[in-house]
Amino acid sequence: MKKIVVIASVIAGLFALASCSQNKNYILATGGTSGTYYPFGGAIANIWNTKIENMNVTAQATGASAENLRLISNGDAEFATVQNDVMDYAYNGTDMFDGVKLPNLASIGTLYPEVIQIAASKSSGIKSVNDLRGKRVSVGDAGSGVEFNAKQILEGYGITFADINKNNLSFKESAEGLQNGTLDACFITAGVPNSALQELAFTAGLVLIPVNGPESDSICAKYSFYTKTVIPGGTYKGTDTDTDALAIKATLAVSASLDEDTVYEMTKALFENLDELGAAHAKGKEVSAASAVTGISVPFHPGAEKYFKEAGVLN
Repeated sequence: MKKIVVIASVIAGLFALASCSQNKNYILATGGTSGTYYPFGGAIANIWNTKIENMNVTAQATGASAENLRLISNGDAEFATVQNDVMDYAYNGTDMFDGVKLPNLASIGTLYPEVIQIAASKSSGIKSVNDLRGKRVSVGDAGSGVEFNAKQILEGYGITFADINKNNLSFKESAEGLQNGTLDACFITAGVPNSALQELAFTAGLVLIPVNGPESDSICAKYSFYTKTVIPGGTYKGTDTDTDALAIKATLAVSASLDEDTVYEMTKALFENLDELGAAHAKGKEVSAASAVTGISVPFHPGAEKYFKEAGVLN
């Protein structure tokens, strides 16, 4: 009898070990705990963990896009929320990744827009991008994605940083500069509404500068990670009409070495449970399978591509 009990215990232990070995343990790199990427990534991880058997994805706080892409490249994370333009730079070894390509990257899909918002003080007289020549303009922190956005958009209008009085300031500092008169305009890449611009609109007012026409077309043609969007009238106090703008997109990146079946299963689980994502985080309401295939410049992972073709949103 004792032998039977021992044998049964050993068999049960082997089954338990086999079950544990089937667990899929992954890291989803996100952003700082006070930003959007961290809680949004947590909501994505929760869908995967509850909808897929033996799935264990941990949303990890990080320094956001550039760090996340290096984590995937180094094998320290399998998934990441990143800006699609920064992902493009990393994949092709350009701009902030100049000369250093990170080829082990693939796209699952884009998530929600992060709009390049160009705001000017009312007293500046600025009404168009061309009016920025010779003005005091903040283009975000030095070396940031915002600075590259500003450079590329200005370039589309034939303007270089040498043509403006360039300042490298945070969003909060930029808004304060417009309010106290030390700046004329600023670039802010973020979801709308942005809290710094909201505060500025209430205290001193602002003017939103449109990006449209042939210049917008040429920028999108040159940089495929841009998409056209509109900042709705009323987003900020005193801005009553819609403003044409360009956006980059928060994107779900994945290691290219992850197997096709796993990525297919995870893509399917996420995009077939968007109601839960929207309930967990407001930005989830902006995600759809149809929009997820826009703004992609780094190739889809085969597993994600398979799902989107089945869903009829990708040829």
